[in-house]
Amino acid sequence: MSNYQDSLMDKRVVITGGASGIGLATALRFADEKAIVTIIDNNKESLDRVLREYPTLKHGIFADVSNYESVQNAFLEMDDLAGGIDILIANAGISVRSSFLDITPEQWDKVIGVNLNGIFYASQEAAKRMIKQENGVILMTASTNGLVGHPNYADYNASKAGVNLLARTMALELAPTIRVNTVCPGYVLTPMQIAEYSPEALVQVNEKIPLKRHAQPEEVAALFAFLASSEAKYITGQHIPIDGGELA
Repeated sequence: MSNYQDSLMDKRVVITGGASGIGLATALRFADEKAIVTIIDNNKESLDRVLREYPTLKHGIFADVSNYESVQNAFLEMDDLAGGIDILIANAGISVRSSFLDITPEQWDKVIGVNLNGIFYASQEAAKRMIKQENGVILMTASTNGLVGHPNYADYNASKAGVNLLARTMALELAPTIRVNTVCPGYVLTPMQIAEYSPEALVQVNEKIPLKRHAQPEEVAALFAFLASSEAKYITGQHIPIDGGELA
């Protein structure tokens, strides 16, 4: 357990997209810090399995973050289950590899709906509660793809760039009550990444990263834990890459 324990113990943490990948690793990290963790996910099967396998995760809510009414209902359920929220990790996201000219309006709407609208909906619901209690932390999963261009991900890149500027604007408007930051992972070895890249492609990607490997989801989770803790109480309005030196 880390030195963050005292500032994260018993904090009510909500993590969207918490049933897999970075979201699950982050949920388990906060649970290890003795926080009260509620995960929100739109994959009922994965959600149920994770709650069975990891009893330290206190609550799970099935919801579609791209649907405003679904998010509202999820937060009302969270109020009943956890009694409120201190920390939001707005993490749910999707990625579809397509050339710019092949992106359909349906695909564009779906990616923006989950990656940007979903973070806006969850963040607004969280912020309304945090303002009333006069404290809170909102953290979002963005991407290095929101900082520099990457071919074949125009919709994803646009959504993540939007997340970064949404967070910075929120940080200005919600200070000093609520801190808001984004974490911008580079290549992370998640199920989503493995599904999109062949083993050969993963090796090729590693060659262009100075540290010569993908991040593990737990390494991103550690950054979220730090940013949520009192150790980071002077950090807000930032987007923080964790990319093995790639952007350098």
